[in-house]
Amino acid sequence: MDRVQLAIIGGGLVGASLALALQDGAKARGWRIVLVEPFAPGAAYQPSYDARSTALSYGSRQLYERLGIWPQVAPRAQAIERIHVSDRGRIGAARLSAGQEGVPALGYVVENAWLGQCLWQALDPEVVSWRCPAEVVRLEALEDGYRLQLDDHSLLDCDLAVLADGGRSGLREQLGIAVSHAAYGQSALIANLTPGEAHRGQAFERFTDEGPLALLPLLDDRCALVWTRAHGDATRLAGLSEQAFLGELQQAFGYRLGALRHVGARHLYPLALIEAQEQVRPHLVVLGNAAHTLHPIAGQGYNLSLRDTLVLAETLLQSAAAPGDLATLQRYGARQLRDQQLTVGFSDQVTRLFGRPDPWLAAGRTLGLLGLDLIPPAKRWFARQAMGLGTRPE
Repeated sequence: MDRVQLAIIGGGLVGASLALALQDGAKARGWRIVLVEPFAPGAAYQPSYDARSTALSYGSRQLYERLGIWPQVAPRAQAIERIHVSDRGRIGAARLSAGQEGVPALGYVVENAWLGQCLWQALDPEVVSWRCPAEVVRLEALEDGYRLQLDDHSLLDCDLAVLADGGRSGLREQLGIAVSHAAYGQSALIANLTPGEAHRGQAFERFTDEGPLALLPLLDDRCALVWTRAHGDATRLAGLSEQAFLGELQQAFGYRLGALRHVGARHLYPLALIEAQEQVRPHLVVLGNAAHTLHPIAGQGYNLSLRDTLVLAETLLQSAAAPGDLATLQRYGARQLRDQQLTVGFSDQVTRLFGRPDPWLAAGRTLGLLGLDLIPPAKRWFARQAMGLGTRPE
């Protein structure tokens, strides 16, 4: 029976980033890493109007620089040079700029397919191999690791199993790992659109009584829309004609980018704050959305997962023990606990503060946004949170 040191279940952006972060150290130690992924990676990149994208914080750029792939990612990374935060119908607004923060960009928006291809092409086949397309149907705890049963009935043993298979992880449930689940009673409507005026690298966070919306700059003067509404209203919006949809969005967003001209395919995602109650066990780590799924409006979810990933890799490579050693995994959990608590708390509080029509909260939001724009230390703190620099890997 085949045995490897690490089996990463999920070869998406989080799983591939972990494999890349580990591969040099793994090669030096003679470790073998397997990525198990149900969807075939590595297909030639094809630009698409409707491609899904990820907002990378400036801190995530720095992490990808450390991994050596930022030069490959950068050609199709749209820089966020400014962020405009506003509350519809109220005077409060905050403006953040890369120049004021002394960085080349506050963040970047990158198509998932492009980022994935850059990661996959950087993996060393001498260290990292694929089981793909393949799915793990069962995980069995052993004394010295885990046994993976794949959907082709093959078995694979490992010292350390990493669950990076998404927020709806069936394996997490199979292993009896409890989750806290706080539904927001909303869905995110995701789409790409073309505004009437060039975005010039500006991102918009717009809060309304019906729910927040974000417009993020993409290449080719497109924008990525994340519009949060109550479930029924989001479903209604998804079914509107293009003209009717753009009319309602225009009313909610205003004309800061001129008349909105075109919207692509619309997708709906129910929103909840989901946190795994256990992220480590002997020979097991839960990572990415399987560990914590955040509201997308603050743009913190993937960036937190990437920081988790880099700290996990560092902790494993700094230890003299085998990869599944519980004390080592607990050190990783302790190192990332504060970052996770602060980031989850920041994302959740922003969502709840700006997602309710309460008039007292609205007045507080107005004062808060005005304060952010007028008080440099508060603005600096908010900007560092947005850039993923509020807490950093040790």
